Amino acid sequence: MGQRRRSGPRRQSQSVVVVVVAVLLATASCAAAQLSQSYYASTCPNVETLVRGAVTQKLKETFNAAPGTLRLFFHDCFVRGCDASVLIAGPDDEHSAGADTTLSPDALDLITRAKAAVDADAQCANKVSCADILALAARDVVSQAGGPYYQVELGRLDGKVGTRAVVKHSLPGAAFDLDQLNKLFATNGLTQTDMIALSGGHTIGVTHCDKFVRRLYQFKGAAPQYSPPMNLAFLRQMRQTCPLSYSPTTVAMLDAVSPNKFDNGYFQALQQLKGLLASDQVLLADRRSRATVNYFAANQTAFFDAFVAAITKLGRVGVKTAAGSDAEIRRVCTKVN
Repeated sequence: MGQRRRSGPRRQSQSVVVVVVAVLLATASCAAAQLSQSYYASTCPNVETLVRGAVTQKLKETFNAAPGTLRLFFHDCFVRGCDASVLIAGPDDEHSAGADTTLSPDALDLITRAKAAVDADAQCANKVSCADILALAARDVVSQAGGPYYQVELGRLDGKVGTRAVVKHSLPGAAFDLDQLNKLFATNGLTQTDMIALSGGHTIGVTHCDKFVRRLYQFKGAAPQYSPPMNLAFLRQMRQTCPLSYSPTTVAMLDAVSPNKFDNGYFQALQQLKGLLASDQVLLADRRSRATVNYFAANQTAFFDAFVAAITKLGRVGVKTAAGSDAEIRRVCTKVN
């Protein structure tokens, strides 16, 4: 009898989780129905060409815009949904909180240029949302960096506000274990396979020393933190890049195999125990996700297919498709409040 009374709250809690996940999945399905690849066919038929041109020009100037734009899209979707609220800059907005403070200036510039290119077309002016421009730009940087080209669902509206307070709890931490990663991604309607495929976006890009320095050194008095194994030679190399007196601006490549190409090198690096972030290397260390890592490392086509499926689902998270008090088409993407 006593045991049954104690188990009641747990069952209720589990039921609530199931209901919440079911609602999120239903919301994602509804968003997919409202979005369309041909959304701008009559209002701005050249939108994809215009955005792609801006991406091409920016990548000629700096490759940094590629990983930066992909990260910008991910951060936007995981905080308040894919509504370009991450582009709003102000003291109380997303841009000034947590990991969003290190968003790439080159990525922000790319979106500004893409918006200008779209609005310079008389047929398109003020008809295409910043959220859709960001989704298209994310696809184009992936493709132009060597990754897959895929069709993008369109029809998102822009959020009018950002929320600084929710950023910290909406994005994965560099030291997350598999359970933490799966829980966070599940709240956005994404599976473990989706999470691993999206993590593969780290095949391009960098991270700052402070995100992995505790994998390189033991700090007296620091709270214990799980750290998956690291290749010894790679560890020594990273200590050269990030000494104890590292600069806050120092960065290291997330993919030690082919850092400037969107491919499956990230997964091959994990197999070599060269994952910088604990949240990356744990994907191989944990036997529940290891098989998927090994599969993607051996089969780039499988990784690309899974990535396209995952980023398409990501693009449906929390979208706004009806103009109202919290949604609009912004005239300026990188808005300052």
